[in-house]
Amino acid sequence: MGQLNIKDEALIATLKRLAERRQTTVTGVVRQLASEAEARDDAEREARVAAKRAAIMAIAERASKLFPPGATSDHSDLYDENGLPR
Repeated sequence: MGQLNIKDEALIATLKRLAERRQTTVTGVVRQLASEAEARDDAEREARVAAKRAAIMAIAERASKLFPPGATSDHSDLYDENGLPR
């Protein structure tokens, strides 16, 4: 795999402090932070998907009340036994 080359001295110092506090290596800190960020991103994406799904279901619920009782999706209520419009 490739190599990561960080030239930001302040970031390097922060990572070293975190590594010392967490009793791990700088690589371990970067790995953990990346993993946490990925988990947050996944959770946020799942929340957005769930919100969209809920919004769609709410629209479907409201729309279902607009159809007359007994109406079906096969449109048989629109045609007679000969297939002609009613």
